[in-house]
Amino acid sequence: MIYLLAVTLLWAFSFSLIGVFLAGQVDAWFSVLLRIVLATLVFLPFLKVRQTPAHIALKLMLIGAIQLGAMYSFYYHSFLYLSVPEVLLFTVMTPIYITLINDAIDKRFNPKFFLVAIIAVLGAVAIRYENINDNFIIGLLLVQAANLCFATGQVTYKRLMADRQLDHKTVFGWFFIGALCVAIVCYLLFGNPEKLPTTTLQWGILMYLGTVASGVGYFAWNKGATLVNVGTLAVMNNLLIPAGIVVNVLIWNKEADIMRLGLGAVIILLALLINQYFSKKNKAL
Repeated sequence: MIYLLAVTLLWAFSFSLIGVFLAGQVDAWFSVLLRIVLATLVFLPFLKVRQTPAHIALKLMLIGAIQLGAMYSFYYHSFLYLSVPEVLLFTVMTPIYITLINDAIDKRFNPKFFLVAIIAVLGAVAIRYENINDNFIIGLLLVQAANLCFATGQVTYKRLMADRQLDHKTVFGWFFIGALCVAIVCYLLFGNPEKLPTTTLQWGILMYLGTVASGVGYFAWNKGATLVNVGTLAVMNNLLIPAGIVVNVLIWNKEADIMRLGLGAVIILLALLINQYFSKKNKAL
């Protein structure tokens, strides 16, 4: 779980950096492309092409195309319609998608993991609800599409790498190559070359987001996903919400209901504790 907690802290800053400094100022398709290019460059030196079975490489590329390429395309554009707290709030459905996708693949229904995800969602919803604007429906649909992509990638990567004797860092480059294919096509079709970064700060933020938040972050998150059960993975997805809002409030002085933030965090922690109880009980049986 340490991988997931570390990335949660890392990603807590990403929401605000995108919403405050990039959204509406830098072409979203360019931001996605540059971020994925940089992340790919981080892992290319570790990639062992000849030692990776072709079917594994292709599956990793497909996962990357969905979890990162397609997800970023929806995610970045959602900031054009929603505030940072709204984007964070609308990610609460990701745990539900994780459990549903995992159960659908197994052709079964696991009520324990679903219960944990529901509690985590209630905790996230309790954190903040503010007045919605005219772009609510578009923004909501964009975030949900991003959530579906992110959930699908996590579940499929976890299942693909389960029990495989592969060093994650030597194959993870394929993940970013798949995402890069999507990013290149999208930028060529929809990108606006007249809205490139204009300040050193914007370039610096994109460099950080690409190399650290994406490069290191997605590797650590997906590796962490293989080390925990589906219930824990679902809960950890929603811990990003209070972490992101806290950063947004403390650094950029956005208004927030501290009482609701605290209440939501307590509920999410409760969900994590319940999941740990279920996990220990299952091991004891």
